[in-house]
Amino acid sequence: MQKRVAEMFAGVGGFRVGLENLNTGWDTVWANQWEPGKKAQYAYDAYVAHFGSSENYSNEDISKVDKSAVPDFDLLVGGFPCQDYSVASTKAKGIAGKKGVLWWDIRDMISAKFPPFVFLENVDRLLSSPGAKQRGRDFGMILYTLNQLGYGVQWRMINAAEYGFPQRRRRVFIFAYRNDTKYYAKVSQEPQNEVVVRDAPYNKSLPINPKLTLEKEIDMASYKNILDFSDNFTFKFENTGTMHENKIFTAKYESSYQGPYQTLDDILLPEVDDENLFIDAKEGRLEKFEYLKGPKRIPRVSADGHEWVYSEGGMAFPDAGNKPGRTMLTSEKSVNRSTHVVEDKKTGRLRFIHPIEAERLNMFPDNWTNTGMPNNMRYFTMGNALVVGVISAIGKGIDDIMLEENESKLDEFIPAKSIPEVNHVDLLLNLEFTE
Repeated sequence: MQKRVAEMFAGVGGFRVGLENLNTGWDTVWANQWEPGKKAQYAYDAYVAHFGSSENYSNEDISKVDKSAVPDFDLLVGGFPCQDYSVASTKAKGIAGKKGVLWWDIRDMISAKFPPFVFLENVDRLLSSPGAKQRGRDFGMILYTLNQLGYGVQWRMINAAEYGFPQRRRRVFIFAYRNDTKYYAKVSQEPQNEVVVRDAPYNKSLPINPKLTLEKEIDMASYKNILDFSDNFTFKFENTGTMHENKIFTAKYESSYQGPYQTLDDILLPEVDDENLFIDAKEGRLEKFEYLKGPKRIPRVSADGHEWVYSEGGMAFPDAGNKPGRTMLTSEKSVNRSTHVVEDKKTGRLRFIHPIEAERLNMFPDNWTNTGMPNNMRYFTMGNALVVGVISAIGKGIDDIMLEENESKLDEFIPAKSIPEVNHVDLLLNLEFTE
């Protein structure tokens, strides 16, 4: 089958770089990147600088994009934010999702184009959000939606550093496949614990211990409609699992990777000539970092007069060079607890990481973001990006799956909204967004 890709929430192109690094014929036929509320669209400009301009590269609000006009594709990819995916009834007795929640734009794209495969990324807290009162509801809503659209799903929460990559970055990766694919026919009939350890695309290059723990299941068919699901679903998702025909299986896995590891020292430049990167170049920064990264016990008083103590453990200062870097945030290089502070290789002075080093933590080529954006935006875009090597690793498994597909059969796919046994899918597909 063809390997045409559509990329939503493209950023500076992490999914595309990861797939194209494989040199196995991936062809991005459409992409969208839009930074809301920003006059300058630096990420989109970087995307075009590297991949060229195209009428099929969109720099507009995704909610305004005509999804039906997007060129046909075989794999939808994208990293989207963790948001509140609840729905509610409206005064007009319709169903409404929260306005601006980007998952519904992904759902709209899938329902408009029905690609054979979908490959998405999100933060690890997606598995437990929105919190203790209804833990797992948001991720459950994603599975519920994909099930009603006619897809099976596998997910895995992956810490990039556990597989030798240079950053301790935990992200959830979601792989969905239409129910007319050979892959769906195969894995939906197998014991799901065996699917997780044997047939998942993640396992090609990201091996796991075959002994799973905390295995459990739940059936979504017990919920009478999407409102019932939104109001009442709660479930503790573990770090891997599957969903086929309403049935969710989840378990906890551990990495069995035994290869080499990249460390923070491995990605540091041998010499940095930007004096502003050095902590002691500005008075008071060193003392501020020592406080922020040190242990704390701070007495506090709540609004009702209750006295309590806020405690916070200390962290390595400077960051340990013999370990992978910590999770990089969009606030990198600001003076705060989460910012990396490293020991300069040439001078031994403490400093912020360089924008090239931020790119290396995510395994982008050097100077990937050096396309006219200011340095603070280079850090910001890398804080929003993903570890390219993880995409390549999972992409190898998706490559194998796509090679086995029968293209002529996929052309005959019947959209889920036409399947009579799904008795409330029209309700789901006709969600309207209200204030």
